[in-house]
Amino acid sequence: MKSEHRILSVILFAAVAAAPLTYSTTEAAEQVAAAPAKANYYTKLVDIDFVKKYAVIPVRDDVMIIDSRPAARKYDIGHIPGAVNIPDTQFDELAPKLLPQDKSKLLIFYCEGPDCVLSHKGAFKAEKLGYTNIVVYTEGYPEWAKKGNMGAVSPAFVKKQLDAKAPMTLVDSRPTARKYDKGHIPGAISIPDSEFDKLTGMLPTDKTASVIFYCEDLTCVLSPKSAAKAVALGYTNVMTMPAGYVGWEQAYGTGATASGAASTAAAPAGKGPEIVQGKEKGTITAASFEKILKEAPDSIVLVDVRDPAEFAAGSFKNAINIPADSLSKKVDTLPADKPIVFFCSTGARSGEAYDIVQLLKPELKAYFFSGKVKFAGDGSYTIIDAK
Repeated sequence: MKSEHRILSVILFAAVAAAPLTYSTTEAAEQVAAAPAKANYYTKLVDIDFVKKYAVIPVRDDVMIIDSRPAARKYDIGHIPGAVNIPDTQFDELAPKLLPQDKSKLLIFYCEGPDCVLSHKGAFKAEKLGYTNIVVYTEGYPEWAKKGNMGAVSPAFVKKQLDAKAPMTLVDSRPTARKYDKGHIPGAISIPDSEFDKLTGMLPTDKTASVIFYCEDLTCVLSPKSAAKAVALGYTNVMTMPAGYVGWEQAYGTGATASGAASTAAAPAGKGPEIVQGKEKGTITAASFEKILKEAPDSIVLVDVRDPAEFAAGSFKNAINIPADSLSKKVDTLPADKPIVFFCSTGARSGEAYDIVQLLKPELKAYFFSGKVKFAGDGSYTIIDAK
């Protein structure tokens, strides 16, 4: 009898050892009992809850999500937001260009579900290249979509729909005057996220109709926010284009425009370096902005108009957080004794904040940075001037 127990124990141990590793949000590295991995399948697996932590906009710096499916047939028409497309058939060509230089960065591969081997093949290839932190979301995009998570499309898909004159409502969620008027995808309508509730009449009456939202780029949260609002209104065929107008420009050049503005001047600041105004009224140049941040940050009031979660993830040390969509209610809290500089991640919301102040309290000495600001986990930042 004892020998039978020993044999059974050995069999059970072997079965558990052969089971794939499944990482979840609560058991990040705990081995679980599961069906033995298929031949040639990667064994470090993650579930949808794990992926949700990383599939966010703005995209996280500590991860790369990789869609191993063909571009035109699969990725372009629907993928996990923020995912990079490296089709298995093009891995050797694209991996050196797209995979991160940091080989310890988390890589999450996925494809078309449990029977799809493409993501597993990609994981093995990345491992051979020296990457050490690789997992596979084996249920892939079918489960992601089935469970009601927002899907994303590529600029290539939008272009194909426009060329085919397919029924689609394309929505630009950026501020109208600051962004949309200066360049937008042809055929797109302007519904700024901050004015979404006022302009819902511009959306199609048929709530099953295709609606695609976009904003600036992979750091911009305006289109995901608007898309979520549309879903809350009952729209059932809603997608985002996370690459945004920047991605469109990179692929197809400058889009349609409506208006523009230009003026360059110097404006007085508080004690400290002078605020040098950019080409557009109310802007501050990147050089001037950086100089003030380094030499006299207390001479201005820095207002981060991003969402609280973005602010918490990283901002300037002495900045205050007033999200753009709540600024109109808090404009009276802004001080009048110092210049105010609004900033965000792309220049869209900061420009909108400036417009709000000009409308509601024009006597304030307000400016905005129209370029990009990116914060790293170590507290450092990168400032990129607007084009």
